[in-house]
Amino acid sequence: MSKKELQKFRKASKLFHQVERRLLAHHKGQVVAIEPNSGRYFLGKDVLEAARTAMTAFPGKVFDFFRIGYPAVHKLRRHK
Repeated sequence: MSKKELQKFRKASKLFHQVERRLLAHHKGQVVAIEPNSGRYFLGKDVLEAARTAMTAFPGKVFDFFRIGYPAVHKLRRHK
């Protein structure tokens, strides 16, 4: 991750933590796509839905994704 990408991610993370409490009661488990330059965010039941909505509003932009109420968007598990 480049220094510029890291700065944008930190900005998006800060924005997410500002809105997460407000969204938690009605949207726990949903995914938020954040466009860090504008501060706008888009909700979806999964990454694909949030991304589609976000890309419609901001074509060609890069988004950071967060899951409301959880520390990560995805979890990788090893199947036995």
